[in-house]
Amino acid sequence: MSANPLSNETALRIGLAAREIPDTDAARLLRVLSDIVGLPPPQKKLSSLTIKDLKSACDGEFSDVDSSALKSALTYLKGESGISSDPLPETISYEDGDMPNSIRVACASNKGDKLDGHFGSCKRFLIYQVSESENRLIEIRDIDNSQAVDDKNAFRASIIDDCQLLFVASIGGPAAAKVVRYGVHPIKKPQAGSAIDEIKALQAVISKDAPPWLAKVMGQTPEQRIRFEQEELEQEG
Repeated sequence: MSANPLSNETALRIGLAAREIPDTDAARLLRVLSDIVGLPPPQKKLSSLTIKDLKSACDGEFSDVDSSALKSALTYLKGESGISSDPLPETISYEDGDMPNSIRVACASNKGDKLDGHFGSCKRFLIYQVSESENRLIEIRDIDNSQAVDDKNAFRASIIDDCQLLFVASIGGPAAAKVVRYGVHPIKKPQAGSAIDEIKALQAVISKDAPPWLAKVMGQTPEQRIRFEQEELEQEG
C-alpha cells in the first residue's frame, strides 16, 4: 500500500460503502478500488466511479452483486450520503392474540426505518403486525448471509415465513416464486420511502373492502376471494 495513508473520512466512507454490498468488508472493497483507482483512492477519482467500474474490476469481483447495492455503496464513496449511521426504529412488544384480525408484514430495509431493500441484498427485514386499528414494529431481523447453505433466496424467504406480506423495493421473478412458496406474498414498492408510511397505507386498505389479493392473505372466506396471481401483486407495487 502507498505510504500515504487513507484519511479518516475516506476510510469511514469505504467502511460504510462496504456495508452496502453483501458479503463484503472494507478489505474486499479496497482490493476492488485499488484495481480501479489505486491506493490510497483519491476522492476526485472516487467521485467519478460507476457501477460498471465496480462490476468489471478485479476480474469481475462484484459482477454478480445487485446493481442497487452497488449504487448505494457509490453514494458513500462519492460523498453523496452522510457518514452517520441511520438509527434503527424501536420495536414494540407483541404476543400472539394481542391484535385480533391482524397480519404480519416484512419490509426489506437497508437504512433506518426505510423500505429501500432489494430482496437479494437487503440487510434486514422490519417486521410489522398490522390490523385495521393498530400497527406495531414487533421485530427487526438482521440477515446473516453466512448462514445460507445452498440457496440464498430460499434462506431469505425462510426468515420471513411467518409473515403474510413482503414489501420490497425490488425482487426478481425466481426469488419471488420462492417467497410465494413459503406462503408470503411479495409487493414491490420501488419508491424507497418510509416503511411506516407503507404500513399506514396498508391499514387504510384493510379498513375498507379489501381487494381480492389482500382478502386471501387475511384469510377471508372463499366467497370473498378470487384466485391469487403474482401479476396482480406486482401491479399493486
